[in-house]
Amino acid sequence: MSGTQGRKPAPEGRNWLTGIAWIAALGFLVFSIAGQYAGGASETISYTRFRQLLADNQVARVVVSGEQIRGDFREKQSGGATSFTTQRVPPDVAELPAAKDVEFSATPAGGGLSTLLGWILPPLMFVGIWFAASRLMGGKGGGMLGGGLLGVGRSKAKLVAETDVKVSFDDVAGVDEAKEELHEIVDFLRTPDAFGRLGAHIPRGILLVGPPGTGKTLLARAVAGEAGVPFFNTNGAEFVEMFVGVGAARVRDLFEQARQKAPCIIFIDELDALGRARGASPAGGQDEKEQTLNQLLAEMDGFDRSVAIVILAATNRPEILDPALLRAGRFDRQVLVDRPEKKGRVQILKVHLKKITLASDIDYDALAAMTPGFTGADLANLANEAAVHATRRKADAVAMADFAAAVERIVAGLEKRSRVLIPSERRIVAYHEMGHALVARAIQGADPVQKVSIIPRGIAALGYTMQQPMEDRFLMGANELRTRMAVLMGGRAAETLLGPDVSTGAADDLARATDIARGMVARFGMGGALGPVAWDTEPGRFLDQPGAFWRPRGYSEATAREIDDAVRELLGRALERALAILRTNRTALDAGAENLLAHEMLTGDELPVPIPESNNDAL
Repeated sequence: MSGTQGRKPAPEGRNWLTGIAWIAALGFLVFSIAGQYAGGASETISYTRFRQLLADNQVARVVVSGEQIRGDFREKQSGGATSFTTQRVPPDVAELPAAKDVEFSATPAGGGLSTLLGWILPPLMFVGIWFAASRLMGGKGGGMLGGGLLGVGRSKAKLVAETDVKVSFDDVAGVDEAKEELHEIVDFLRTPDAFGRLGAHIPRGILLVGPPGTGKTLLARAVAGEAGVPFFNTNGAEFVEMFVGVGAARVRDLFEQARQKAPCIIFIDELDALGRARGASPAGGQDEKEQTLNQLLAEMDGFDRSVAIVILAATNRPEILDPALLRAGRFDRQVLVDRPEKKGRVQILKVHLKKITLASDIDYDALAAMTPGFTGADLANLANEAAVHATRRKADAVAMADFAAAVERIVAGLEKRSRVLIPSERRIVAYHEMGHALVARAIQGADPVQKVSIIPRGIAALGYTMQQPMEDRFLMGANELRTRMAVLMGGRAAETLLGPDVSTGAADDLARATDIARGMVARFGMGGALGPVAWDTEPGRFLDQPGAFWRPRGYSEATAREIDDAVRELLGRALERALAILRTNRTALDAGAENLLAHEMLTGDELPVPIPESNNDAL
């Protein structure tokens, strides 16, 4: 929904053309007027002297223009003048007898328009040139005071009127706990006086924290829609400019506008762009950002609690925010907007699939099970991709098969059937993927294998093995982590059985397995001889994902060597475990790889059933 009010602004290119036209027209006018007075030094003489010069043959050229006479001397005068101007004298005066020795001259009648233009036109020209230049430099500022050079300190926040916010809590699904937290804000904005009858006051700021795409901005708009108040929407990066002091001026202007519109909501998206901890960067040039942050802190402190203004902010990097922002009295309430669990994904899918024509085989629970870890934005993209896939095959409705194809498209990338592999490479890829699948099916408790394919996808994937978790997991045990490493090593183990010349296809598997092993040793205290010690204690990104285990080292060289040895031992055991499973199931590996080469894609039911791993072999 757009937050722009009133007339639609002119395109950027049209603003440039208009400014250039103004400057060109004014410049032409300036040079035209200046040309009238150019051409060398000129002397103003009386009419009597003009008559005398004519009589002495000292005038080379005469031009009569109305009541004015202009001309050129034959020779340069003693004062350096080469031309002259005089005013005509009426004949009844000019023809009087010269014996009276009277010198005649004339002046323009009343000063008139020329005098007026001489005083007014130059200032107007300078104002016009300045106005056109300021519009060129200010872009889409609007009027003389609304944009350009004088408007650089104005806030860029977009004001959405209370009647234009069409989003409500019914449009937000999968984050029930966050909605309950924000209901208090709605009650306060609706009836601020009744809310404070016992002396309570609403928190000054509420920080929405969560991974990208979980609906933080949508929640903020829903609060404004439920409360029916104006909504100022801005981004943390919009406060930072190249001019010193501009960021602080924009913060002041934003809060001044909010006071005039109270009760209202100020929403600052990507707060980490504005509120990064002061002094955290060793590089210089941070004074402007720190000044802007200081102004924000001062404005939040200076709020009158009786003014019904609520500040909402969103970030996915809370660990880098300045502690002064998070203290009591500022953003003292943090609302977690996390990735939805299975029940939440069902609710989100129902919201996004309302406007899509669905087939009768749609199962919301099955769709939610296919999308573990998906955010609200991912699910919206899934619905759109499924509809596009159904449209491409000219179907009347979107079926489950379309959603399955959309999940593959999002997770693994677009099929690259034009990327033709030579037979030897296809055989290596087939054994590699079948190795993953057989190890996963042989280990009890591993995620079930949904599909195996050797069709190239995405940028670099030559094949993939898709596993579907049985349930959402928030904790993982050491055995489950070892299982994941063994499954990741299944591809390299299968290539090893083909011959000693292994390929580069296991690069991503090795990187992910190494991350898991290093996390077990350095963060989770699962390093065996290293003991239950968290060697990596530095705070990481919010909701760490696999691949984010590396941190600056805070231990000795000897400990680092022990950690490296422990990581290497875990990875070696995982590879040996995968090799043992595949040696036991070599016949199934060969048959599955040949079947995969023939069909290019196999589902879980079409895969060979391996001999299960015994508990003694697992450890």
